[in-house]
Amino acid sequence: MKTIRQLLYKEILWAVAFVTLGFLALFFFFDFVDELRWVGQRGADGYQLRHALLVVGLMVPSHLYELLPITVLIGTIFVMARLAQSSEYTILRTSGLGPWRALRTLLTLGAAFVVLTFSLGDYVAPAADRAAQLIKASFQGNITVGQTGAWLKEKQGDHSFAANVSALQGTGQMQGIRIFEFDGNGLLVSLLHANTGTIAEGGAWSLEGVERSDFRTQEANSASVQRARLDHYRWPTEISTEMVSTALLKPDRMGTIDLFQYIRHLNANGQSAQRYEIEFWRKVFYPLSCLVMVVLALPFAYLHFRSGGITTYVFGGVMAGISFFLLNNVFGYIGNLQNWQPWLTAAAPGMIYSLLSLAAFSWLVLRR
Repeated sequence: MKTIRQLLYKEILWAVAFVTLGFLALFFFFDFVDELRWVGQRGADGYQLRHALLVVGLMVPSHLYELLPITVLIGTIFVMARLAQSSEYTILRTSGLGPWRALRTLLTLGAAFVVLTFSLGDYVAPAADRAAQLIKASFQGNITVGQTGAWLKEKQGDHSFAANVSALQGTGQMQGIRIFEFDGNGLLVSLLHANTGTIAEGGAWSLEGVERSDFRTQEANSASVQRARLDHYRWPTEISTEMVSTALLKPDRMGTIDLFQYIRHLNANGQSAQRYEIEFWRKVFYPLSCLVMVVLALPFAYLHFRSGGITTYVFGGVMAGISFFLLNNVFGYIGNLQNWQPWLTAAAPGMIYSLLSLAAFSWLVLRR
């Protein structure tokens, strides 16, 4: 069995690597063409061809994370179908490779792909994507979202704060900061404007160029406003760099732990976390889809092929992989609009394909 496992693993790994390389080359080309429109717009000191190549290269881990389940399916289908066409799999079956043993063998390899996919999506891709965004911000302009920037909310005792960050520079410095302070009755207590700011150690924002306005009620129908200008101001808060990045960047580019902490922050401050909860559970369930894909590919080893018929089945595998990717995204949008349970929304595509793979395994493998 060791020799059989080595044979299957070697063939599948080579096929998956070849398919993955092809898809990555295609995505690299499209991303590079898209980045060319920004090259040279700010002169010789601006965004150049080498920066575009670096940014596109840093986007590769994110594409690899998204593609792995699909390429695992296509590569495994190709190997299983080729072995069946050449009657090699028939020889393996007579050598003791029964259906359940073949399933365990493929699931072991699928578990390795699960670990690889999780590592890419949780550690490599978020760091690479953040670096790419900061490089683009350094040479193209600041990172922002919408017309007003990112909004974050926090409670401190009886008071609540709403912080607005207009943009994020390539160095990680925040620009155009506004902080609104409200009392327990929801009345505006103070308003703070800052030109720039950084997140300092010890849970605080270090703000520069600050203008503070304090609103005080003296008597009935009487109020006063006191204004002060400060060169430096330290605002104590638990809003971290990761939370600001999450608000300004796409949540699917964040790690699982960062998303979990941001969800806890939103829930603690009475904000809707539906979108981020769905993305969190997608981060949990998406790597497990590699197991579903290898199970879905196993029945192809038990089919009978005519000459040249393998192309049709590989094409079917490509379509199945693309449909899984589309279904995964569609369920995310529908679940957010319909307010479905986040874990169910994220797990539904994998559950559907798991049922399909088990049905195919039962019909084509166990009953034939």
